[in-house]
Amino acid sequence: MSRGRTRRTLWMTALIAASALLASCAQSVDGRAVSIYDNPFTVAGLPVTDGPSGPRPGMTNSTLQVTGSEGTDSDVIATNAIEDIQRYWTQTYPELFKTQFTPVSELISWDASEEEGQGARFCGFRTGGIPNAAYCMKDDTIGWDRTILLPALIDAFGPMAVVMVIAHEYGHSIQHQSGLVGEDTPTIVAEQQADCFAGAFIRHVAEDESPHFTINTSDGLNGVLAATVAVRDVDPNDPDSVHGSAFERVTAVQLGFTDGASACVAIDEAEIDSRRADLPQKFSDADDDGELPVTEETLQAFVRSFESLLALPNPPTVSYDGTDTDCPEGTSTEPVSYCASSNTIGVDVPALAKLGTAERPQRGDVIPLNVSGDYSAYVLFASRYTLAVQNAAGQPLDNPQTALRSACLSGVITAGLSSENPEATDLEVWLSPGDLDEAVSGLLSDGLTASDINGVTLPSGFSRVDAFRSGVLYGQDTCNARYR
Repeated sequence: MSRGRTRRTLWMTALIAASALLASCAQSVDGRAVSIYDNPFTVAGLPVTDGPSGPRPGMTNSTLQVTGSEGTDSDVIATNAIEDIQRYWTQTYPELFKTQFTPVSELISWDASEEEGQGARFCGFRTGGIPNAAYCMKDDTIGWDRTILLPALIDAFGPMAVVMVIAHEYGHSIQHQSGLVGEDTPTIVAEQQADCFAGAFIRHVAEDESPHFTINTSDGLNGVLAATVAVRDVDPNDPDSVHGSAFERVTAVQLGFTDGASACVAIDEAEIDSRRADLPQKFSDADDDGELPVTEETLQAFVRSFESLLALPNPPTVSYDGTDTDCPEGTSTEPVSYCASSNTIGVDVPALAKLGTAERPQRGDVIPLNVSGDYSAYVLFASRYTLAVQNAAGQPLDNPQTALRSACLSGVITAGLSSENPEATDLEVWLSPGDLDEAVSGLLSDGLTASDINGVTLPSGFSRVDAFRSGVLYGQDTCNARYR
């Protein structure tokens, strides 16, 4: 959503045709292939599109039997999703597991608005008061709440969020049927494998292979990923936190979307640990909420930390009197901007502090639209510092590669702020669990962190998050090699 900044627009797909020329232009960075997927005008090799997302008009609805269904919009979307997902796995399952695919035994719809202890049974439990969707291993069933959860997902993120959730639950069925998981499998492995399988199916939809659904690769895909962020593990210290952070869950979805279902089979504890790197996983103090109010003093501490992490011979001057720095180029973005000719960052501290204020769930909220907090502001501030880094390197500041480098270098700074970072001995501020989730949410909903000097960002939140993650996990050299 817009935060009131000036000149904010989106790059669209005028240069998509160039992607064909890049297909054979792979590089190697630290032994990893860099390919067409890093083209700013594609999303994992697919063109950026801005068409419809959701049910295809005029399609005949599925006739699959659903116990308890009342034919609501939620029921229809979920049932159509099941039919298309089963069609997908009928083809994909034999390729992966060398045996035939068997659909789940039963589908169940329930009304979570009923009193606790009342309502239909699912997996042996009464479903009243349970706004959820799930796979039950003991009787091989998939069920969903048609009255609270699914309508909330549709209202917040669109109907494709329901398709994503159902695809995740069907991923658990695939794990069970194939024997990928057992009693000793860590729950987080099973959950992120299911996220990955869901991402692979969403890619199938994006390739126009789904009979009932379509999705565009800009705001449509952004909404699906934002829904994944919304159902992350909120409290990393809670022993019931078994799904993973938003950063981890979105990564798992993107793995499936980019590399297909075969990549999901490879997810295990070691693979998840490799994605966690030196990032903080739990609060050391149970009373710590990880929030550091945004003030001129804390921003000054961040600047000193930035200079420690991305040293510059001529660091930028920072003005805390507003974003208007009398820049001859006329560049100004709210609530923080960068002027290249004067090498000055201008900050509207109250506006940035407002951006960095955590949004508390309102009474009755089922799904949070955004994940916000102090790092929503600090990562944006960091991204304008990265423009000074790019300026010092003689890199352009007003094209799509600039936007992706900004996101990527912001990821470098983010990883560097971890207290687990062995090189972070001179830092004055530290990363907290949840900070990456705030960064990912902002990249999907707003995108200024992944923008050029004029605030121009890319329409694909997928690409913005992918660039940020590249910086978090692989460092500055990767940012410069990929986005040039």
